[in-house]
Amino acid sequence: MAFGLILLRHPRFTAGALVRGLVAAALAVSLGWGGVLYAANQSVQGAKKTEDAGFDGDAPTAILVEASSGSVLFEKNADELRAPSSMMKLMTAEVVFNAIKKGDVKLTDEYRISENAWRKGGAPSGTSTMFAAINSKVSVDDLLHGAIIQSGNDACIALAEGIAGNEKIFASDFMTKRARELGMTKSTFANSNGLPDPGNKMTVRELGMLARHIILDFPEFYKLFGEKEFTWNKIRQPNRNPLLNSMEGADGLKTGYTKEGGYGMVGSAVQNGTRLIVVVNGLEDVEDRATEAKKMLEWGFRNFETRTLIAANQPVGYAKVFGGDSRSVKLVAKEPVKVMVHKSGGDKLIARIVYSGPVRAPVQEGQQVGVVKVWRGGNIAVETPVYAAESIGTGSTIRRAIDGASELVIGMFRAGAEKL
Repeated sequence: MAFGLILLRHPRFTAGALVRGLVAAALAVSLGWGGVLYAANQSVQGAKKTEDAGFDGDAPTAILVEASSGSVLFEKNADELRAPSSMMKLMTAEVVFNAIKKGDVKLTDEYRISENAWRKGGAPSGTSTMFAAINSKVSVDDLLHGAIIQSGNDACIALAEGIAGNEKIFASDFMTKRARELGMTKSTFANSNGLPDPGNKMTVRELGMLARHIILDFPEFYKLFGEKEFTWNKIRQPNRNPLLNSMEGADGLKTGYTKEGGYGMVGSAVQNGTRLIVVVNGLEDVEDRATEAKKMLEWGFRNFETRTLIAANQPVGYAKVFGGDSRSVKLVAKEPVKVMVHKSGGDKLIARIVYSGPVRAPVQEGQQVGVVKVWRGGNIAVETPVYAAESIGTGSTIRRAIDGASELVIGMFRAGAEKL
């Protein structure tokens, strides 16, 4: 079964852009499955807080994502900000992973366990701790083990103080800055470990984004999340992730609990070559989070499979060009656009290329122009960049003048329409 993609402009589309969209619709996209892909020629404003009809989730906020493509299989209140509790330690871990990758920090570097780290996150705190001795020096490698496996609040504070000087600067200048670089626009951080503070807020969607990034970009460090125990200061502690011992292929990531946030978990597992990531938060019982996360993962593995929607470098549409020697530029996706679909078929998908345009000439081959978005119902299932497949040079003076006049007329028409 073959379908096309309709091209729209963002944040608005003109009559000219719609004509280009109709040209793009002539390009075939082979699916090879029983579902239906619709070419979208109108705006879709899908609800961001919906439940998949095939799954009944009990968690107040939840999301299930296929790691390779980023396909969202299920979401419920996924953009609601809540206290992330110890799940926020994933952000601290990522900052450290990134610093090591850049060469700013070494695994062998040693940081001192300050009195602040010891009192707020160590043995006197009564919270999850690595039990690092006050004023002792601990390597970054061991602190990461303590933070990830033992959920040590003292380990996180020591890492923050060692890298930034104090925890407040680490939260604002390192965690927040890095989160924005990764596209996490809503998350806010007030400390390094998720201990109760009104400034600690994350959504399950952004926790899922963070987990996916760690899994894909730091495989050498991700293995830490699957280690089942760690001993420090002669105290052996098991990994707090219940999925590691109860589900095939489970190898991460982090649990969390505070009175404000409830019980939550970021989990991941691989089965038959497919990796899924689940995030739940806001549950009232410690057993419920394990049950809910496992149930959601098993549902995903049982009911979905990966299909290629668009092959790598396959033409997917055209973008309108302003002032070029060609009036449009062909667009391709550098990587295959894959989406998770129900094994039984019947999924209704809507695909659209979204770009800000017209694109001003000159356009370089390989230049990112926009994204192709695929919706499942009202929710985005996958979003992938699209690039210019060819270079477009600057057009003649007459060509630029015609394009300028055309945009002026369209702008006047739009302004008049907005007053109606």
